Amino acid sequence: MNRILLLCLLFLPLTLDAAQLVVHDARVSSQPDLTRIVLDTSQSVSHHKVFSLSNPARLVIDLTDAQLKANLPVPSTSDHFLQRIRAGVREGKDLRIVLDLKQSVRAKSFRLQPDGRFGHRLVIDLFPRTDEPVATKSLPNARTAPTVTARRDAIIAIDAGHGGKDPGAIGAGGLQEKEVTLAIARKLATRINRQPGLRAVLVRDGDYFIPLHERIQIARRHRADLFLSIHADAFHDPKVRGSSVFTLSERGATSEAAKWLAARENKADVIGGIDFSRNREVAGVLMEMSQNLTMEQSGVAAQKVLNKLGQVNHLHQSRVQSAGFAVLRAPDIPSMLIEVAFLTNPEEEERLRDRQFRERIADSLVIAVKRYFEDYPPPRVMLAEADASAGEPRRYVIERGDTLLDIARNYQVSLSALRQANQLQDDRIRVGQVLRIPES
Repeated sequence: MNRILLLCLLFLPLTLDAAQLVVHDARVSSQPDLTRIVLDTSQSVSHHKVFSLSNPARLVIDLTDAQLKANLPVPSTSDHFLQRIRAGVREGKDLRIVLDLKQSVRAKSFRLQPDGRFGHRLVIDLFPRTDEPVATKSLPNARTAPTVTARRDAIIAIDAGHGGKDPGAIGAGGLQEKEVTLAIARKLATRINRQPGLRAVLVRDGDYFIPLHERIQIARRHRADLFLSIHADAFHDPKVRGSSVFTLSERGATSEAAKWLAARENKADVIGGIDFSRNREVAGVLMEMSQNLTMEQSGVAAQKVLNKLGQVNHLHQSRVQSAGFAVLRAPDIPSMLIEVAFLTNPEEEERLRDRQFRERIADSLVIAVKRYFEDYPPPRVMLAEADASAGEPRRYVIERGDTLLDIARNYQVSLSALRQANQLQDDRIRVGQVLRIPES
Protein backbone atom coordinates (compact mmCIF):
# COMPACT_ATOMS: atom_id res chain seq x y z
CA MET A 1 0.00 0.00 0.00
CA ASN A 2 2.81 2.40 0.90
CA ARG A 3 4.58 1.58 -2.37
CA ILE A 4 1.45 2.42 -4.38
CA LEU A 5 1.03 5.72 -2.52
CA LEU A 6 4.68 6.58 -3.14
CA LEU A 7 4.34 5.86 -6.86
CA CYS A 8 1.23 8.08 -7.02
CA LEU A 9 3.09 10.93 -5.37
CA LEU A 10 6.02 10.53 -7.76
CA PHE A 11 3.81 10.73 -10.82
CA LEU A 12 1.51 13.50 -9.53
CA PRO A 13 3.72 16.42 -10.69
CA LEU A 14 3.94 14.89 -14.15
CA THR A 15 0.17 14.65 -14.32
CA LEU A 16 -0.26 18.31 -13.26
CA ASP A 17 2.39 19.53 -15.71
CA ALA A 18 0.66 17.68 -18.52
CA ALA A 19 -2.70 19.38 -17.89
CA GLN A 20 -4.00 20.97 -21.07
CA LEU A 21 -4.07 24.77 -21.31
CA VAL A 22 -7.58 26.19 -21.60
CA VAL A 23 -8.40 29.61 -23.03
CA HIS A 24 -11.61 30.42 -21.18
CA ASP A 25 -12.06 34.06 -22.19
CA ALA A 26 -10.80 36.53 -24.82
CA ARG A 27 -11.26 40.28 -25.19
CA VAL A 28 -10.08 43.15 -27.37
CA SER A 29 -9.51 46.82 -26.58
CA SER A 30 -8.75 49.39 -29.26
CA GLN A 31 -6.91 52.69 -29.22
CA PRO A 32 -5.74 54.85 -32.12
CA ASP A 33 -2.14 53.62 -31.83
CA LEU A 34 -2.63 50.22 -30.18
CA THR A 35 -4.92 47.20 -30.24
CA ARG A 36 -4.65 44.80 -27.30
CA ILE A 37 -5.88 41.19 -27.29
CA VAL A 38 -6.07 39.49 -23.88
CA LEU A 39 -6.47 35.72 -23.55
CA ASP A 40 -7.52 34.48 -20.09
CA THR A 41 -5.97 31.05 -19.53
CA SER A 42 -6.31 28.26 -16.99
CA GLN A 43 -2.58 28.35 -16.21
CA SER A 44 0.54 30.24 -17.23
CA VAL A 45 1.25 29.86 -20.96
CA SER A 46 4.48 27.88 -21.15
CA HIS A 47 4.84 27.54 -24.93
CA HIS A 48 3.48 29.90 -27.55
CA LYS A 49 4.62 31.36 -30.84
CA VAL A 50 3.56 34.57 -32.63
CA PHE A 51 4.41 35.19 -36.28
CA SER A 52 3.04 37.22 -39.18
CA LEU A 53 1.89 36.25 -42.67
CA SER A 54 1.32 38.48 -45.69
CA ASN A 55 -1.02 38.61 -48.72
CA PRO A 56 -3.33 39.06 -46.90
CA ALA A 57 -1.89 40.45 -43.66
CA ARG A 58 -2.38 38.08 -40.72
CA LEU A 59 -0.90 37.44 -37.29
CA VAL A 60 -0.80 33.86 -36.05
CA ILE A 61 -0.71 32.83 -32.37
CA ASP A 62 0.12 29.17 -31.75
CA LEU A 63 -0.50 27.70 -28.27
CA THR A 64 0.96 24.27 -27.56
CA ASP A 65 -1.43 21.64 -26.16
CA ALA A 66 -4.31 24.06 -25.68
CA GLN A 67 -8.03 24.26 -26.34
CA LEU A 68 -10.45 27.15 -26.76
CA LYS A 69 -13.52 27.27 -24.49
CA ALA A 70 -14.52 30.87 -25.16
CA ASN A 71 -16.35 32.89 -27.78
CA LEU A 72 -13.87 34.97 -29.72
CA PRO A 73 -14.67 38.70 -29.64
CA VAL A 74 -15.72 40.65 -32.73
CA PRO A 75 -13.40 43.65 -33.25
CA SER A 76 -14.91 47.09 -33.61
CA THR A 77 -15.25 48.35 -37.18
CA SER A 78 -13.29 51.43 -36.10
CA ASP A 79 -10.29 49.34 -35.00
CA HIS A 80 -7.27 50.53 -36.99
CA PHE A 81 -5.55 47.14 -37.19
CA LEU A 82 -7.85 44.20 -36.48
CA GLN A 83 -10.50 42.93 -38.89
CA ARG A 84 -11.44 39.49 -37.55
CA ILE A 85 -10.32 36.82 -35.05
CA ARG A 86 -10.67 33.11 -35.82
CA ALA A 87 -9.30 29.91 -34.36
CA GLY A 88 -8.68 26.28 -35.19
CA VAL A 89 -6.95 23.11 -33.98
CA ARG A 90 -3.70 21.94 -35.54
CA GLU A 91 -2.02 18.54 -35.18
CA GLY A 92 -4.87 17.35 -32.99
CA LYS A 93 -4.02 19.18 -29.78
CA ASP A 94 -2.48 22.61 -30.48
CA LEU A 95 -4.58 25.77 -30.71
CA ARG A 96 -4.03 28.29 -33.50
CA ILE A 97 -5.58 31.75 -33.28
CA VAL A 98 -5.44 33.86 -36.43
CA LEU A 99 -5.85 37.63 -36.47
CA ASP A 100 -6.98 38.94 -39.86
CA LEU A 101 -5.46 42.41 -40.15
CA LYS A 102 -6.31 45.62 -41.96
CA GLN A 103 -2.61 46.47 -42.31
CA SER A 104 0.81 45.11 -41.41
CA VAL A 105 1.62 45.51 -37.72
CA ARG A 106 4.35 45.09 -35.15
CA ALA A 107 3.34 42.65 -32.42
CA LYS A 108 4.47 42.12 -28.84
CA SER A 109 3.28 39.34 -26.54
CA PHE A 110 3.79 38.86 -22.81
CA ARG A 111 2.37 36.82 -19.92
CA LEU A 112 0.66 38.23 -16.84
CA GLN A 113 0.32 36.41 -13.53
CA PRO A 114 -2.85 36.41 -11.39
CA ASP A 115 -3.38 39.70 -9.55
CA GLY A 116 -6.53 39.17 -7.50
CA ARG A 117 -8.96 40.43 -10.15
CA PHE A 118 -7.73 38.33 -13.08
CA GLY A 119 -6.04 34.97 -13.45
CA HIS A 120 -3.29 33.97 -15.87
CA ARG A 121 -3.29 35.97 -19.10
CA LEU A 122 -1.49 36.13 -22.41
CA VAL A 123 -1.45 39.64 -23.88
CA ILE A 124 -0.79 40.46 -27.54
CA ASP A 125 -0.31 44.12 -28.48
CA LEU A 126 -0.53 45.36 -32.08
CA PHE A 127 1.30 48.55 -33.08
CA PRO A 128 1.74 50.39 -36.40
CA ARG A 129 4.64 48.94 -38.35
CA THR A 130 5.88 52.39 -39.37
CA ASP A 131 5.33 55.89 -37.99
CA GLU A 132 4.49 58.32 -40.75
CA PRO A 133 6.05 61.72 -40.12
CA VAL A 134 3.53 64.42 -39.31
CA ALA A 135 5.59 67.23 -40.81
CA THR A 136 8.44 67.20 -43.29
CA LYS A 137 11.59 68.78 -41.95
CA SER A 138 13.69 70.81 -44.38
CA LEU A 139 17.41 70.82 -43.73
CA PRO A 140 19.72 73.68 -44.69
CA ASN A 141 21.82 72.96 -47.77
CA ALA A 142 24.75 75.28 -48.38
CA ARG A 143 25.37 73.89 -51.90
CA THR A 144 22.03 75.02 -53.35
CA ALA A 145 20.60 78.46 -53.97
CA PRO A 146 19.33 80.01 -50.73
CA THR A 147 15.61 79.43 -50.20
CA VAL A 148 13.28 79.97 -47.29
CA THR A 149 12.67 76.59 -45.60
CA ALA A 150 9.21 75.04 -45.59
CA ARG A 151 6.95 76.13 -42.75
CA ARG A 152 4.90 73.83 -40.56
CA ASP A 153 2.18 74.01 -37.94
CA ALA A 154 2.99 74.10 -34.25
CA ILE A 155 1.59 70.83 -32.87
CA ILE A 156 -0.22 70.70 -29.53
CA ALA A 157 -0.86 67.27 -27.99
CA ILE A 158 -4.03 67.39 -25.87
CA ASP A 159 -4.28 64.58 -23.34
CA ALA A 160 -7.74 63.97 -21.89
CA GLY A 161 -6.94 62.49 -18.47
CA HIS A 162 -8.05 58.99 -17.44
CA GLY A 163 -10.48 56.99 -19.64
CA GLY A 164 -11.94 53.52 -20.03
CA LYS A 165 -11.66 51.44 -16.87
CA ASP A 166 -10.02 54.42 -15.11
CA PRO A 167 -12.81 56.98 -14.51
CA GLY A 168 -10.65 59.33 -12.44
CA ALA A 169 -12.39 61.46 -9.84
CA ILE A 170 -16.17 61.12 -9.45
CA GLY A 171 -18.29 63.96 -8.14
CA ALA A 172 -21.05 63.61 -5.58
CA GLY A 173 -23.54 63.98 -8.43
CA GLY A 174 -21.93 61.14 -10.39
CA LEU A 175 -19.99 63.19 -12.96
CA GLN A 176 -16.83 61.32 -13.95
CA GLU A 177 -13.51 63.02 -14.59
CA LYS A 178 -12.88 61.05 -17.79
CA GLU A 179 -16.09 62.52 -19.31
CA VAL A 180 -15.19 66.10 -18.40
CA THR A 181 -11.61 65.89 -19.65
CA LEU A 182 -12.58 64.40 -23.02
CA ALA A 183 -15.32 67.00 -23.59
CA ILE A 184 -12.94 69.89 -22.85
CA ALA A 185 -10.12 68.31 -24.88
CA ARG A 186 -12.35 68.01 -27.95
CA LYS A 187 -13.54 71.61 -27.65
CA LEU A 188 -9.96 72.81 -27.22
CA ALA A 189 -8.77 70.80 -30.25
CA THR A 190 -11.51 72.31 -32.42
CA ARG A 191 -10.54 75.84 -31.39
CA ILE A 192 -6.82 75.25 -31.85
CA ASN A 193 -7.36 73.87 -35.35
CA ARG A 194 -9.10 77.12 -36.31
CA GLN A 195 -5.92 79.07 -35.57
CA PRO A 196 -3.50 79.56 -38.50
CA GLY A 197 -0.20 77.85 -37.77
CA LEU A 198 -1.54 75.65 -34.93
CA ARG A 199 -2.66 72.03 -35.08
CA ALA A 200 -4.10 69.87 -32.30
CA VAL A 201 -3.56 66.14 -31.77
CA LEU A 202 -5.89 64.33 -29.36
CA VAL A 203 -3.98 61.73 -27.35
CA ARG A 204 -7.29 60.10 -26.38
CA ASP A 205 -10.37 60.61 -28.57
CA GLY A 206 -12.70 58.08 -26.97
CA ASP A 207 -13.53 56.28 -23.75
CA TYR A 208 -10.55 53.93 -23.50
CA PHE A 209 -7.59 53.53 -21.16
CA ILE A 210 -4.05 54.58 -22.11
CA PRO A 211 -1.12 54.02 -19.70
CA LEU A 212 0.67 57.22 -18.74
CA HIS A 213 3.96 56.43 -20.47
CA GLU A 214 2.13 55.59 -23.70
CA ARG A 215 0.52 59.05 -23.67
CA ILE A 216 4.01 60.54 -23.82
CA GLN A 217 4.94 58.20 -26.67
CA ILE A 218 1.86 59.24 -28.69
CA ALA A 219 2.78 62.91 -28.28
CA ARG A 220 6.35 62.25 -29.37
CA ARG A 221 5.25 60.20 -32.39
CA HIS A 222 3.26 63.24 -33.53
CA ARG A 223 6.31 65.47 -32.88
CA ALA A 224 4.32 67.66 -30.50
CA ASP A 225 5.66 71.09 -29.56
CA LEU A 226 3.48 71.34 -26.43
CA PHE A 227 1.74 68.75 -24.24
CA LEU A 228 -1.42 69.65 -22.28
CA SER A 229 -2.88 67.06 -19.90
CA ILE A 230 -6.46 68.01 -18.93
CA HIS A 231 -7.85 66.91 -15.54
CA ALA A 232 -10.54 67.73 -12.98
CA ASP A 233 -9.26 67.90 -9.43
CA ALA A 234 -10.37 66.01 -6.31
CA PHE A 235 -9.81 66.46 -2.59
CA HIS A 236 -11.24 65.03 0.63
CA ASP A 237 -12.56 68.48 1.64
CA PRO A 238 -15.58 69.35 -0.59
CA LYS A 239 -15.09 73.07 0.09
CA VAL A 240 -11.79 73.20 -1.79
CA ARG A 241 -12.23 74.75 -5.24
CA GLY A 242 -10.48 76.45 -8.12
CA SER A 243 -8.20 75.83 -11.10
CA SER A 244 -4.51 74.85 -10.94
CA VAL A 245 -1.66 74.34 -13.38
CA PHE A 246 1.26 71.98 -12.70
CA THR A 247 4.62 71.31 -14.29
CA LEU A 248 7.05 68.49 -13.61
CA SER A 249 9.37 68.64 -10.63
CA GLU A 250 12.10 66.10 -10.02
CA ARG A 251 13.12 67.75 -6.75
CA GLY A 252 9.85 67.55 -4.87
CA ALA A 253 6.36 68.99 -4.88
CA THR A 254 5.73 72.69 -4.21
CA SER A 255 3.07 71.79 -1.64
CA GLU A 256 1.61 68.82 0.19
CA ALA A 257 -1.51 69.12 -1.98
CA ALA A 258 0.63 68.92 -5.13
CA LYS A 259 2.40 65.84 -3.78
CA TRP A 260 -0.91 64.20 -2.89
CA LEU A 261 -2.35 64.98 -6.33
CA ALA A 262 0.67 63.59 -8.18
CA ALA A 263 0.49 60.37 -6.19
CA ARG A 264 -3.21 60.03 -7.06
CA GLU A 265 -2.73 60.70 -10.77
CA ASN A 266 0.29 58.40 -11.04
CA LYS A 267 -1.82 55.51 -9.73
CA ALA A 268 -3.44 55.48 -13.16
CA ASP A 269 -0.39 53.51 -14.30
CA VAL A 270 -1.37 50.59 -12.04
CA ILE A 271 -4.67 49.39 -13.50
CA GLY A 272 -5.82 45.79 -13.44
CA GLY A 273 -2.70 44.74 -11.58
CA ILE A 274 -0.33 45.88 -14.36
CA ASP A 275 2.29 48.41 -13.31
CA PHE A 276 2.84 50.26 -16.60
CA SER A 277 5.35 52.62 -15.00
CA ARG A 278 7.99 49.88 -14.77
CA ASN A 279 9.24 50.49 -18.28
CA ARG A 280 12.78 50.99 -19.54
CA GLU A 281 11.78 53.81 -21.84
CA VAL A 282 10.20 55.72 -18.98
CA ALA A 283 13.38 55.23 -16.94
CA GLY A 284 15.31 56.67 -19.85
CA VAL A 285 12.95 59.62 -19.99
CA LEU A 286 13.63 60.37 -16.33
CA MET A 287 17.36 60.34 -17.03
CA GLU A 288 16.91 62.84 -19.85
CA MET A 289 14.86 65.31 -17.83
CA SER A 290 18.04 67.23 -17.05
CA GLN A 291 17.28 69.21 -20.19
CA ASN A 292 16.70 72.56 -18.53
CA LEU A 293 15.28 74.24 -21.61
CA THR A 294 12.21 71.99 -21.69
CA MET A 295 11.57 72.57 -17.98
CA GLU A 296 11.90 76.32 -18.39
CA GLN A 297 9.61 76.41 -21.41
CA SER A 298 7.04 74.33 -19.51
CA GLY A 299 7.00 76.94 -16.76
CA VAL A 300 6.61 79.82 -19.22
CA ALA A 301 3.71 78.15 -21.04
CA ALA A 302 2.06 77.08 -17.77
CA GLN A 303 2.11 80.64 -16.42
CA LYS A 304 0.30 81.91 -19.52
CA VAL A 305 -2.33 79.18 -19.11
CA LEU A 306 -2.77 79.96 -15.41
CA ASN A 307 -3.23 83.68 -16.14
CA LYS A 308 -6.03 82.97 -18.63
CA LEU A 309 -7.75 80.37 -16.41
CA GLY A 310 -7.87 82.98 -13.65
CA GLN A 311 -10.19 85.02 -15.87
CA VAL A 312 -12.65 82.13 -16.13
CA ASN A 313 -12.55 80.45 -12.73
CA HIS A 314 -11.26 80.99 -9.21
CA LEU A 315 -7.62 79.93 -8.89
CA HIS A 316 -6.85 77.31 -6.28
CA GLN A 317 -3.20 78.39 -6.37
CA SER A 318 -2.09 81.78 -7.65
CA ARG A 319 1.16 80.42 -9.06
CA VAL A 320 2.20 77.42 -11.11
CA GLN A 321 2.70 74.32 -8.96
CA SER A 322 5.10 71.45 -9.56
CA ALA A 323 5.18 67.76 -8.64
CA GLY A 324 6.40 64.42 -10.00
CA PHE A 325 3.65 63.69 -12.53
CA ALA A 326 4.52 60.66 -14.65
CA VAL A 327 2.51 61.96 -17.62
CA LEU A 328 4.71 65.08 -17.86
CA ARG A 329 8.02 63.25 -18.15
CA ALA A 330 8.71 63.91 -21.83
CA PRO A 331 12.31 65.08 -22.12
CA ASP A 332 11.83 67.23 -25.22
CA ILE A 333 8.25 68.54 -25.06
CA PRO A 334 7.20 71.44 -22.80
CA SER A 335 4.39 69.90 -20.75
CA MET A 336 1.81 70.84 -18.13
CA LEU A 337 -1.09 69.30 -16.24
CA ILE A 338 -4.21 71.46 -15.99
CA GLU A 339 -6.76 70.91 -13.22
CA VAL A 340 -9.72 72.89 -14.54
CA ALA A 341 -11.83 72.67 -11.34
CA PHE A 342 -12.67 70.40 -8.38
CA LEU A 343 -15.17 67.63 -9.09
CA THR A 344 -15.41 67.04 -5.35
CA ASN A 345 -16.78 70.57 -4.88
CA PRO A 346 -20.57 70.39 -5.55
CA GLU A 347 -20.73 73.88 -7.09
CA GLU A 348 -17.79 73.25 -9.40
CA GLU A 349 -19.17 69.84 -10.38
CA GLU A 350 -22.30 71.61 -11.63
CA ARG A 351 -20.15 74.14 -13.50
CA LEU A 352 -18.24 71.31 -15.15
CA ARG A 353 -21.55 69.87 -16.36
CA ASP A 354 -22.34 73.16 -18.07
CA ARG A 355 -21.46 73.29 -21.77
CA GLN A 356 -20.82 77.03 -21.72
CA PHE A 357 -18.34 76.75 -18.83
CA ARG A 358 -16.43 74.03 -20.69
CA GLU A 359 -16.32 76.28 -23.75
CA ARG A 360 -15.01 79.20 -21.72
CA ILE A 361 -12.26 76.96 -20.34
CA ALA A 362 -11.34 75.87 -23.89
CA ASP A 363 -11.40 79.49 -25.09
CA SER A 364 -9.03 80.60 -22.33
CA LEU A 365 -6.62 77.74 -23.07
CA VAL A 366 -6.41 78.42 -26.80
CA ILE A 367 -5.61 82.10 -26.16
CA ALA A 368 -2.83 81.12 -23.76
CA VAL A 369 -1.42 78.55 -26.20
CA LYS A 370 -1.44 81.02 -29.07
CA ARG A 371 0.34 83.67 -27.00
CA TYR A 372 2.97 81.17 -25.90
CA PHE A 373 3.80 80.20 -29.48
CA GLU A 374 3.83 83.83 -30.56
CA ASP A 375 6.51 84.52 -27.95
CA TYR A 376 8.39 81.22 -28.34
CA PRO A 377 7.79 79.83 -31.84
CA PRO A 378 9.26 76.36 -32.43
CA PRO A 379 11.59 75.84 -35.40
CA ARG A 380 10.05 76.68 -38.78
CA VAL A 381 6.45 77.15 -37.63
CA MET A 382 4.03 79.24 -39.65
CA LEU A 383 3.59 81.66 -36.77
CA ALA A 384 7.05 83.04 -37.45
CA GLU A 385 5.99 83.93 -40.99
CA ALA A 386 2.77 85.46 -39.69
CA ASP A 387 4.76 87.71 -37.36
CA ALA A 388 6.88 88.90 -40.26
CA SER A 389 3.83 89.70 -42.39
CA ALA A 390 2.42 91.73 -39.51
CA GLY A 391 5.54 93.85 -39.40
CA GLU A 392 6.97 92.12 -36.32
CA PRO A 393 10.52 90.70 -36.28
CA ARG A 394 10.87 87.09 -37.35
CA ARG A 395 12.30 84.60 -34.89
CA TYR A 396 14.08 81.29 -35.30
CA VAL A 397 14.81 78.62 -32.65
CA ILE A 398 18.20 76.96 -33.05
CA GLU A 399 18.13 73.23 -33.75
CA ARG A 400 20.91 70.67 -33.51
CA GLY A 401 23.15 70.92 -36.60
CA ASP A 402 22.29 74.55 -37.41
CA THR A 403 25.02 77.08 -38.19
CA LEU A 404 24.69 80.84 -38.27
CA LEU A 405 25.77 80.87 -41.92
CA ASP A 406 23.07 78.36 -42.95
CA ILE A 407 20.39 80.37 -41.13
CA ALA A 408 21.52 83.59 -42.83
CA ARG A 409 21.34 81.89 -46.24
CA ASN A 410 17.93 80.36 -45.57
CA TYR A 411 16.44 83.74 -44.64
CA GLN A 412 18.41 85.60 -47.32
CA VAL A 413 20.08 88.00 -44.90
CA SER A 414 23.73 88.86 -44.49
CA LEU A 415 25.75 87.16 -41.78
CA SER A 416 26.79 90.52 -40.31
CA ALA A 417 23.15 91.71 -40.17
CA LEU A 418 22.17 88.51 -38.36
CA ARG A 419 24.98 88.97 -35.84
CA GLN A 420 24.07 92.61 -35.27
CA ALA A 421 20.34 91.88 -34.79
CA ASN A 422 21.19 89.40 -32.04
CA GLN A 423 24.19 91.23 -30.53
CA LEU A 424 26.49 88.29 -31.32
CA GLN A 425 30.24 88.78 -31.08
CA ASP A 426 30.99 85.65 -33.13
CA ASP A 427 29.19 82.79 -34.88
CA ARG A 428 28.68 80.58 -31.81
CA ILE A 429 25.05 79.56 -31.20
CA ARG A 430 23.40 76.97 -28.97
CA VAL A 431 20.44 74.60 -29.37
CA GLY A 432 17.22 76.25 -28.17
CA GLN A 433 18.52 79.79 -28.59
CA VAL A 434 15.98 82.17 -30.21
CA LEU A 435 17.37 84.42 -32.96
CA ARG A 436 15.76 87.59 -34.30
CA ILE A 437 15.78 87.52 -38.10
CA PRO A 438 16.28 91.01 -39.63
CA GLU A 439 14.62 92.13 -42.85
CA SER A 440 16.20 90.74 -46.01
